[in-house]
Amino acid sequence: FRFKDSLAEDLRRADLVISHAGAGSCLETLEKGKPLIVVTNEKLMNNHQLELAKQLDRDGHVFCCNCSTLVETLQSMDLSTLKPFSPGQPEKFASFLDKVFGFQ
Repeated sequence: FRFKDSLAEDLRRADLVISHAGAGSCLETLEKGKPLIVVTNEKLMNNHQLELAKQLDRDGHVFCCNCSTLVETLQSMDLSTLKPFSPGQPEKFASFLDKVFGFQ
């Protein structure tokens, strides 16, 4: 599909997600606890997606590849090695800032 209002139902039903390495796509998938392969686009200028994908891969949350290595990644991956992703806790950061600036 070219456009869809929400991927929530598709993510809920998925056993494996293969996605580009956009922050929103990665975080939404990981927060739902789904295994994820991120496929980077090496032709993008100033490829910020590559940084995120490589860090998530180093942390063990995703498998990172590019278009030419996707088949190899699918054949060699072991989903049991992926580590769960813990979502951030922005309320803790806000509380810290409140203390620093004397709002509490």
